[in-house]
Parts: sequence; structure tokens; C-alpha cells
Amino acid sequence: MSVRIFVDTNVLVYARDMRDKTKHKMAHEWLKFLWQSRRGRISVQVIQEYYVTVTQKLKPGLPKEAAREEIQDLFEWTPVLIDAAILHDAFRIQDKHGLSWWDSQIVAAAKAADCRYLLSEDFSTGLAGEDLEVISPFRATPPNLEG
Repeated sequence: MSVRIFVDTNVLVYARDMRDKTKHKMAHEWLKFLWQSRRGRISVQVIQEYYVTVTQKLKPGLPKEAAREEIQDLFEWTPVLIDAAILHDAFRIQDKHGLSWWDSQIVAAAKAADCRYLLSEDFSTGLAGEDLEVISPFRATPPNLEG
């Protein structure tokens, strides 16, 4: 079975946002790979953050209906629901690694989805002991991944 890759919100947003052409292109390539390989995973938190960002923060933003259609497609990635077990793991991760609360939930959700990789540009610190490797979508290409 192919390893799963948890996708942070910023990757989805860069694939939509044309202001940084290089990041846009690389994020788009990652998403193409993830759709083709069926390895992408997300959480409900990522969906919520994406919706708010693309409909309210991006200029020009997406119409709500278009954003909702994209989110409907993302349901194929089996979004992780944030439950009590994930919240407790997020508390532990926050205390251990000094991450923000939101990033701690991302890590906990990626682990709950049995992902080997977390695709994000936001994590500068390692996650020793979490069995999860953070990779920047702007420093690595999909074929460079194992599994």
C-alpha cells in the first residue's frame, strides 16, 4: 500500500493563489500527484481553514459555491474528524514540541490518518518521536518520496 500524505491548508491555498507563481506551480504539481496516487489526506480543520481563506482572504477570492464544490471533491481524501482522542494527542504534541495549538491538531490528525508524511511549509522544527516526516512542498517533489 502506498504511504499516505497529510496535506496542510497552505498547500491547498497555494494551488489556488496565483500571486506566487513558483509556489502555485509546485503546489499544483503536488495536488496532481496526490489525486492520481490517491495518497492525499486532510482533516476537517484543514477544510475549514481552506474555505475561509479562499472565500474571505484571497484577492480575488473564490465564490462560496466554487469553494464548496472543491471541498466536496476533497471529501474523497477521507477527512479526519477532530475527536477527543485527537485533541488529547494534540495537547501532548503541543507540550512536547512547542507548536501552536492549530499546528498541534494538524500533526495529531496526520498521525490519526496513519500518514507517513506531512506536506507543509509551516513546520520548521522536527517532530522527533512522532513517526511523521514533515516535508516542504517547495523543497521536495513527489517522485522523491519513498513508498
